[in-house]
Amino acid sequence: MRELKDLELIIDSGIPLICVETDDEPRVEAVFKRISTRFDKPLYTWSVATGLQGRSSGSDMRMRETELHKVLTHIRQMKFSGLYVLFDVHSHLEEPLTIRLLREISQNQDVANTIVLVAPELDVPQELKANSASFEFSLPSEEELEVMIGEVSREWGLKNKKSVQAKREVIDALIRNLRGLTTTDARRLVTNAIYDDGVLAEEDLAEITKAKYKLLDTDGVLSFEMDTARFNDVAGLRKLKAWLDRRKKVFLATDAPKGLDPSKGILLLGVQGGGKSLAAKSVAGSWGIPLLRLDFGTLYNKYYGETERNLRQSLKTADVMSPCVLWIDEIEKGLSTEGDDGGPSKRILGTLLTWMAERESKVFMVATANDIEALPPELLRKGRFDEIFFVDLPSEDVRREIFRIHIDKRDQDSSTVDLDALAAESELFSGAEIEQAVVSALYSSHAVDETLSTEHISNEISVTKPLAVLMSEKIEYLREWASERTVPAD
Repeated sequence: MRELKDLELIIDSGIPLICVETDDEPRVEAVFKRISTRFDKPLYTWSVATGLQGRSSGSDMRMRETELHKVLTHIRQMKFSGLYVLFDVHSHLEEPLTIRLLREISQNQDVANTIVLVAPELDVPQELKANSASFEFSLPSEEELEVMIGEVSREWGLKNKKSVQAKREVIDALIRNLRGLTTTDARRLVTNAIYDDGVLAEEDLAEITKAKYKLLDTDGVLSFEMDTARFNDVAGLRKLKAWLDRRKKVFLATDAPKGLDPSKGILLLGVQGGGKSLAAKSVAGSWGIPLLRLDFGTLYNKYYGETERNLRQSLKTADVMSPCVLWIDEIEKGLSTEGDDGGPSKRILGTLLTWMAERESKVFMVATANDIEALPPELLRKGRFDEIFFVDLPSEDVRREIFRIHIDKRDQDSSTVDLDALAAESELFSGAEIEQAVVSALYSSHAVDETLSTEHISNEISVTKPLAVLMSEKIEYLREWASERTVPAD
């Protein structure tokens, strides 16, 4: 175990304070138990709930003291060296007395104590930095996760006197879904999945992924989209579908073929209501990976620096959820450099660009935009995205398919409707406008207690002015701009 060797080197070097930022307390305690044996040092643990407890010279020692400065006073007076693991000390590191006692313990050369400060977040006071070393526990590898799944399976088997049922491909997918979690959290999710019925099935994977996301997200900036559309729910976009299909296998592969780097992401530019958001969802659905949506509206925070922190935390969560799709809808609203917003947009852009350039995780970014002129040029230069696709207004053939999809999805019979006539009548309609025509027609037919017909939908089309007519100049300019700068999605 690499962590064991690294920690032994720190202790051997004589550093008295070790600062560990983690939520995985059981793992910390297990590692330091092994270290205490190797160094022949008694191990003591302390928390505000249990006090100080441990074992020395063959006898148990317990000190039911919940005030940390009193425990540190006791440690300072000890005549033999020990290994002390103190949990949740972050709230105590603002107390002058606690800081002074830690300094005196660490400066005592007669008794070589090692103090381990453990908390989810640690802001180490300047007075202690000279005598301390920060240490970060790595997350379990795929090999360690597989061993853990085997241990939980054997425990269930011994208790129920039969073996856990699981296919190899399900175990492999489960290991991928557990990546990025601590050993404790991963074990808890596997235990819940197995102990229910003794079976690890594909149905368990979705629940584990959902539970994993809940463990990771605490800010509400990211949303986990469970309902991801498949490509058969998206009409048209033939070139985009073919492009994604060619890259799916490499993106999902554990080891990509030589010379082929996993795809980083795409930008979908197009007319409002043209199906960009549905296309973004369908990438995750067709690739069978989680979809995370980053909402710039909740990202911004009135306190200086908090907005960037929110973004960094969201991107970190996406990295841990990989492989996944990160969908940023209407990206221009969060990165527009027009006007003066005091700098947040520029700092957000810098943070995002750095992540896009340096990330090694398999996070496929899908950004959608309606207003290309509002996007900063730094985002559009070659290499930021693998490709920029333009989602235009649907052709007549695609409009026919959109009518069929929305009629059938609402438990109506599309074979009784003249799809050719409707496709011809709805020129310049976007996919969203076609959907609304079907919805309105259903209300009209229901009001007169009639079955949905071509006439009902045709009437709704005739009274609708599509956006392409209302904003013809702007949309025409967008189409002209995209014709030589982007790849047609259809």
